[in-house]
Amino acid sequence: MQWTSERKRQLMEKIKKYKPDVKSVSQARVLLVGPVGAGKSSFFNSVNSIFRGNMTSQAICGSAGTSLTTQFRTFTIKSGKHGEPIPLILCDTMGLEEASGAGLDMEDLVSIYKGHVQDRYQFNPMTPLSEDVPGYRKHVSLKDQIHCVVYVVDACRVSLLSAKIVEKFAAIRKKTNQIGIPQLVIMTKVDEACPLVSEELQNVYMSHYIQRKIQELSASLGIPVSGILPVKNYSHELELNQNTDLLLLSALDQMLNYADSFFENQPEEEKEEL
Repeated sequence: MQWTSERKRQLMEKIKKYKPDVKSVSQARVLLVGPVGAGKSSFFNSVNSIFRGNMTSQAICGSAGTSLTTQFRTFTIKSGKHGEPIPLILCDTMGLEEASGAGLDMEDLVSIYKGHVQDRYQFNPMTPLSEDVPGYRKHVSLKDQIHCVVYVVDACRVSLLSAKIVEKFAAIRKKTNQIGIPQLVIMTKVDEACPLVSEELQNVYMSHYIQRKIQELSASLGIPVSGILPVKNYSHELELNQNTDLLLLSALDQMLNYADSFFENQPEEEKEEL
């Protein structure tokens, strides 16, 4: 990692200029999935803050025992207050919960993957979304689908993930693999997990503790170590920080690389080179 303002500028430009290799798609759609309180909504707010140039709080976030996000949300990120949207949409949904029948439902997740769920659809924990329910998009194309799935896990809770949550992750991984969507992990709150990183964020790749947590997470979720990205979200800060931005932008850059893998795996007739 190059911890420089030039590297930050390069990453921002690269992300803003990204173009999917599919004619019908202008923005990559990335879905954030994770336990309640892992930092999915905070991740969007943090990324949005970088491109806006100031702190923002568009997605609802906080601490609660159950998911604060009860709707499916698609968030567009603008470059500057009145700028153009960047070619990436972050999608947020209900958190994973331990209790069976609580939190994100597998059938709803598959509907999201396939593009059937409209923005602001209110999830019903009793019944999954079906064709006859308002909020169901019947006619979908490649641009409506999810192109990359990102699991969000709190670095402080890696060792505390319950068997039920790990089981839910495994079921989601299996279904996501069947559908053929690339998957990444972002490990949040690395500064809270390790005093060395809290002291200096640049120590994140030198911390043995963080490396152990990445390996532990890899074993639990079945995601390669190379697909687990450490980040720090903005939580209490009033000003942007270059090192925080670089970790977040590097994660976004990798998400777009993985979305490219999704597009490359599409049938030739879907692709039509630009």
